[in-house]
Amino acid sequence: MTTGSLALIIIGAILAQVIALLLLGFYRRREQYLGLHEKSIQTSQGRMFDDPVSTPSDQEAPRSAWEGYREFVVKRKEYEDESRSICSFYLVPTDGEPLPGFRPGQFLTFKLAIDDPLSGQARDVVRCYSLSDLPRSEYYRVSIKRVASPKDNPELPAGLSSSYFHDHVHEGSHLSVKAPSGHFHLMMDEPLPMVLVGGGIGITPMLSILKTVLEAGMQREIWLYYGVRNGSEQIMKEELQALAGRHKNFHLHICYSAPDDSDREGVDYHHQGHVDMALLRTTLRLERYQFYICGPRAMMESMVPGLEKWGVDAGDIHYESFGPATLTRDRRVVTEHEQQQPVSVTFARSGKSLAWDPGSDSLLEFAEDNGIEVESGCRAGSCGSCSTAVTSGEVDYNLEPDADIQQGQCLLCVSRPNQNLVLDA
Repeated sequence: MTTGSLALIIIGAILAQVIALLLLGFYRRREQYLGLHEKSIQTSQGRMFDDPVSTPSDQEAPRSAWEGYREFVVKRKEYEDESRSICSFYLVPTDGEPLPGFRPGQFLTFKLAIDDPLSGQARDVVRCYSLSDLPRSEYYRVSIKRVASPKDNPELPAGLSSSYFHDHVHEGSHLSVKAPSGHFHLMMDEPLPMVLVGGGIGITPMLSILKTVLEAGMQREIWLYYGVRNGSEQIMKEELQALAGRHKNFHLHICYSAPDDSDREGVDYHHQGHVDMALLRTTLRLERYQFYICGPRAMMESMVPGLEKWGVDAGDIHYESFGPATLTRDRRVVTEHEQQQPVSVTFARSGKSLAWDPGSDSLLEFAEDNGIEVESGCRAGSCGSCSTAVTSGEVDYNLEPDADIQQGQCLLCVSRPNQNLVLDA
């Protein structure tokens, strides 16, 4: 055997050992990851925090909450941004009982007695606001942005409910609150890495999701993309930076679309511009993620279709759409059967009898398209504020409502007529 042959044999043996060690390391890391994921799921189903509150897994039903409205008192009111346009309200039940858990990403429904600016008479206004903290046994937190009059139409009124919260709700104020609900929430039992996209006040449900995962010790990789105009509008800046510093699995991307002179790129924010598909493509690895998105209409209408065109499965895209619809959907496809079976919808109190448009997504959308005012809140079948008496006829539901439906009533936001229908609206 020549010296060269011996050298080749030795080199080959060394390479084989290196490859074996690499494979062993890979399988050990894989087992470690699976073990950590299993541990995180067990933790999420049990006692996650020092507070005795747990977040329900996807398979189990949420812990029993209260029926109807429950009285809460505001224990703390705290502005979160330099411009004082976003305020957090810490809510404690007046009965002193522990609070049930919720799925991070869900919202609370409020019934507010607000004076009508035109008539001066008080009327009940129902509004929904996302929970902005992880589940705790002693309080809930919502963070509400004051909706100002449009700059191009200053004669239009400012947001009714948000102005009420900012101007009239203080420490010690009492509020009527429904239990947490909503179909947009963290999928607890999924091991996939997640991408959270929050534009403006759309960051609030993302904060709840983010803090829940990190505080529970889960090892899921998290990318948070948070877009605002500049530093004066960013909320919880120091807290987000601290979380990113403590957790290696949390990757923070702050985007300023119009930074001020005092805003420093690389210090106060990471990217100039909007959160868009180009940014995601350049910063995310090529693998499967779960996406959670909540933000203004322009961002939603570009991001959701953009992800689908990028090849992301529709089942991995979750987005928030309560309140005024934030995502313009394509009109639903009308079947041949629907075209051949015309249906009429009568709004008795409004005095209108109309031919149902099969392309409408819901009775609420149909009513609004025809100039009929209907009280609504979540637009997702959770708050019950659009519940309307059915005088005759029946409806089908687009999805299973969260809200309790009284006998002889229907939720307009998630229902469609299946025969001639008369509504007390």
